[in-house]
Amino acid sequence: MRAMVLDQPGKLLSLQDIPCPKPLPGEVLIRVEACGVCRTDLHIVDGELTDPALPLVPGHEVIGRVEAVGAEVVGLSPGQRVGVPWLGHTCGHCRYCASGRENLCDAPDFTGYTRNGGYAEHCVADAHFVFPLPERADPVALAPLMCAGLIGYRSLAQAGEVETLGIYGFGAAAHILCQIAVWKGIEVLAFTREGDTAAQDFARSLGASWAGGSGEPSPKPLDAAIIFAPVGALVPLALKSVRKGGRVVCGGIHMSDIPSFPYADLWEERQIRSVANLTRADGEGFFPLAEAAGVRTQTVPYPLEKANEALADLRSGRLQGAAVLVP
Repeated sequence: MRAMVLDQPGKLLSLQDIPCPKPLPGEVLIRVEACGVCRTDLHIVDGELTDPALPLVPGHEVIGRVEAVGAEVVGLSPGQRVGVPWLGHTCGHCRYCASGRENLCDAPDFTGYTRNGGYAEHCVADAHFVFPLPERADPVALAPLMCAGLIGYRSLAQAGEVETLGIYGFGAAAHILCQIAVWKGIEVLAFTREGDTAAQDFARSLGASWAGGSGEPSPKPLDAAIIFAPVGALVPLALKSVRKGGRVVCGGIHMSDIPSFPYADLWEERQIRSVANLTRADGEGFFPLAEAAGVRTQTVPYPLEKANEALADLRSGRLQGAAVLVP
């Protein structure tokens, strides 16, 4: 099968013919219909997330059809449409798994990082960590929901009960979360790269009441802020904009260092929280909500062999919405 393979961080992916994997007991073989290109993939390819399982097929926003099932698999059958997320396997018995916090598992596997992902014509996945998806939906449109959507959903839950929400970094996750928040009656203010009027117009088109540069002060106090851009300097800026008791939620897996800031900006019970991975329960809550809210993803499709171009466009901020590879 054809796959885009990372042989060494910091190098371009290469198109290779590799053996098609076979599902082990408890696994399913999936024919990939689409795979989203996530900023986490960029962190892996650029070497900012260390120790990937090399050689590696990246990609963890996988949409496809079950082609074969291994022994001991129940509830999934050939031809069924499924999605594969970032969290690919957990141990099931550590203190975190036992307490319903499998996103913090001590011995996890991650799709497209410690196990091969979806930048390929086929992939295998743990059957317990795939989500059945609508049969008639567009697979390209579904792909960003598998991580950008799920992480946005988890970030919003971490923000707590809010009426006014600031979103810093208006990419794939933000454009999904904005639609859900507006549908829930939350006022959204969008903070983008300085001078990125296209992203600001995009945010307003999705219901944001205000959009401006991330260096601008918020025009009104925020109940919470969610940061998707991997820029640590945004944390002190967001803290200055949240009201007493407000939260700043960091939604990315990697972020540059947070610079020092006055304790007075944190005082009055403001909080900084991070979001790590996802749980299967997040998917059970998110997918029905996205359907009810009428979420529409904006996507830019690329052929599989153009994965490096998609990553470059994401790295440079040229995308509005989400890049998706189509084998």
